[in-house]
Amino acid sequence: MATIPENPLILVDGSSYLYRAYYAPPHLTNSQGEPTGAIYGVVNMLKSLLRQFKPTEMAVVFDAKGKTFRDELFEQYKAHRPSMPDDLRSQVAPLHTLVKAMGLPLIIIEGVEADDVIGTLARKASQEGRPVLISTGDKDMAQLVDENVTLINTMTNTVLDPAGVVEKFGVGPELIIDFLALMGDKVDNIPGVPGVGEKTALGLLQGLGGMDSIYQSLDKVATLDFRGAKTMAKKLVDNEEQARLSYLLATIKTDVDLSEEHLDLRIKEEDRDTLVEWYGKLEFRRWLAEVLDGKTAPQAEAKGEAPAAAEEEIADPAGIDRDVYQLVNTEEALQAWIAKLEKAELFAFDTETTALDYMVAELVGFCVAVSGGEAAYIPFGHSLLDETPQLPRDTVLEAFRPLLESEAHKKVGQNLKYDMSVLANHGIALKGIAFDTMLESYVFNSVGGRHDMDSLSLKYLSHKTISFEDIAGKGVKQLTFDQVAIKEAALYAAEDADVTMRLHEHLWPRLEKEPSLKSVLLDIELPLVPVLSRMERTGVLIDPKLLGQQSLELAERIEALEKKAYELAGEEFNLGSPKQLQAILFDKMVIKPLKKTPTGVPSVAEEVLQELALDHPLPKVIIEYRGLAKLKSTYTDKLPALIHPRTGRVHTSYHQAVTATGRLSSTDPNLQNIPVRTEEGRRIRQAFIAPKGRKILAADYSQIELRIMAHLSGDQGLLTAFAEGKDIHAATAAEVFGVALAAVTSEQRRRAKAINFGLIYGMSAFGLARQLDIGRGEAQGYMDTYFERYPGVLDYMEKTRHSAEEKGYVETLFGRRLYLPEIKARNQARKKAAERAAINAPMQGTAADIIKKAMLAVDAWIRNEVADKVSLLMQVHDELVLEVDEDFAEAAAAKVGALMQGAAELAVPLLVEAGLGATWDEAH
Repeated sequence: MATIPENPLILVDGSSYLYRAYYAPPHLTNSQGEPTGAIYGVVNMLKSLLRQFKPTEMAVVFDAKGKTFRDELFEQYKAHRPSMPDDLRSQVAPLHTLVKAMGLPLIIIEGVEADDVIGTLARKASQEGRPVLISTGDKDMAQLVDENVTLINTMTNTVLDPAGVVEKFGVGPELIIDFLALMGDKVDNIPGVPGVGEKTALGLLQGLGGMDSIYQSLDKVATLDFRGAKTMAKKLVDNEEQARLSYLLATIKTDVDLSEEHLDLRIKEEDRDTLVEWYGKLEFRRWLAEVLDGKTAPQAEAKGEAPAAAEEEIADPAGIDRDVYQLVNTEEALQAWIAKLEKAELFAFDTETTALDYMVAELVGFCVAVSGGEAAYIPFGHSLLDETPQLPRDTVLEAFRPLLESEAHKKVGQNLKYDMSVLANHGIALKGIAFDTMLESYVFNSVGGRHDMDSLSLKYLSHKTISFEDIAGKGVKQLTFDQVAIKEAALYAAEDADVTMRLHEHLWPRLEKEPSLKSVLLDIELPLVPVLSRMERTGVLIDPKLLGQQSLELAERIEALEKKAYELAGEEFNLGSPKQLQAILFDKMVIKPLKKTPTGVPSVAEEVLQELALDHPLPKVIIEYRGLAKLKSTYTDKLPALIHPRTGRVHTSYHQAVTATGRLSSTDPNLQNIPVRTEEGRRIRQAFIAPKGRKILAADYSQIELRIMAHLSGDQGLLTAFAEGKDIHAATAAEVFGVALAAVTSEQRRRAKAINFGLIYGMSAFGLARQLDIGRGEAQGYMDTYFERYPGVLDYMEKTRHSAEEKGYVETLFGRRLYLPEIKARNQARKKAAERAAINAPMQGTAADIIKKAMLAVDAWIRNEVADKVSLLMQVHDELVLEVDEDFAEAAAAKVGALMQGAAELAVPLLVEAGLGATWDEAH
């Protein structure tokens, strides 16, 4: 990993970070609905650089308005780039003001780009032998790297020195301009050489050298080892002028005429008054408090506002001292720590292992902490033999077993489900889970950012942890933890426990002040940890032969769709390449683009293709191709490879802290995305089988979100329909179309179903019209009639929007909270999206809470009464899947249905449909 010398000159590509911060979620706004996310992102990055490197000289460079010398070279330069969005433009001036108020030199030079200014400053400093750190996300800057100049991308935490450039791009800094010129750049509209992509460019450069060498050795191009080499020389000759132009456009100037003022890069004192003014306006409360010597701004306290989505109170910098951590590798030290843990009211616990997969991970060591700063690492499984001793594995496991298996000794961890599963593989049943910082953060604010420990440490403690890559390297040469030297591993591991304890000490007091959030954590999320661990380790049985046969059939259908697409397009192309599909649809077939990506190119996203498919046959073929290709790669090909050799089953991983609304997600395999309404999806479910003597039990909540809507809205029409057990879609059709219930046609019921579910998701009349393929006026008429018949629903929706805008969040029936940072956005598209989320989240989140409570009830019944007869296998959306003994199947179905129906008391009955079968499909 590249090392950065002390006190480098830091040059920040402000324009690069401005756009990246703008497009990166969450899209923040203040209470006036003014966008603030781009400002927050850039300032946060600047603060991080200052904190991490403590420079004395620094410059933040932005592009100037207007054209540059490159526009004179090539009129179409950056012509494809969309103009700056209004809600980004409004953030530029405040950001410039804040940069200067932070004491940082701000440089904007007309006629050149920020890259050129940075290039000039970097080259001058490098020639003087000074270390330079360029902070950017722009790949073009790699051409500036030399023995003194290093790049850092703070959003990905990657550092590039000359060797790093070679590793990342395949060529050194001296060939980056040639690399960019040959390939071209669609974002900047640099033409490049037609037919030259990344692999071809690398083949040319690695084989022949830079562009001049290539054009002097055209006779050797055909001998190179890349696809299309035999015809490439002619393309190079035909496009030499374009290639040379591209080289000029891609070259960063290093001789911009800068004044003495611009060369003064010393960091100055902060302008506190300006910072106070703007942090207050933008409602960056934490930074305002820092400037005001830790005192919260009076106006913020007086308003009694809830914290904004990404602006929770942050602790003072943790001041973590790794030198005080203890390495426990003697029997005496081990017993001393065991005694210390036994006396502690709560201790942080974490495992260090050989892998992320809980089914194969081997224990390497334990890390513990009893308070912030008092932490230790106990190694016992390191394979790298050095002078540092470690204790025998069995000695440590048996010393820790009474503590770990004790309910009385309370533990806090970060994602303890993983630790529980790994310990179970070693015969230790982890108990006494009192807190989990990942879940504390998630419950506190599900949309406030990532909930991994490194992110939480930066966010809440202002502390950058040692990353795994720091001690183990990265890529194919990355070490497993047991191969890391013990002394290095000790600092990393003990810090894990220390930071975990500090995060808990920071988050728990805030949750305690919010009774509903505290209840969600203690009554739903934490008790679910052992349930999910057991489910994951139980796994599910699949039939690999059936999946293999389906893979063959899917391959035939995919090949047929490819041929059909070629016929419609008039040429062969890669159906999986968005770039090639864009060229076919919008260049060759001249179809009008419906939407553009943030980089300005026509979008070929799923929803765009769905709309295009209404008028054009090729997009319809592409959609079907994508669907089948995804099923094949994700399920029919992959599932057999995931069968664990020891258990003969497939073991997924469930994630509690990913979705905004509280729903579980799963990976490897993702069980949530197997289609249930298509023949192909059902066939995949046929491969999920019961072993001999058992059956699959699938129990599914029926129309749970509509029932929650009836409860939350209190609409009498909906309450009555559900209470009387009516078909809710038919009942809605009868109301909307003004016919008797018995006279409702299947088409009317289909349309009513679209209305019912569409309204739950905040669908507009336009969206409903598109879904039903009817006119917007007709769709609006359906919605108007619906609200006339169900006025409570409209009242609920209006009240929810108003409450969300007032509070900045919505809640589920059980108190789970979803923050909506864009509910006051000036950008109407974002505001409307936030309003739709406000309406849907209480229903989807309440449904998630209900099935989690059902899982707790079903798991308790299994463990206490029928552990030998029933196993809980999977949770998929509103469905639980179990394995049951054949002779107990009917009784189990009845009991599970009753437990699920009793998971919550609503104003309407919860209905559960339970089925039994030899396969998941048959049971469902």
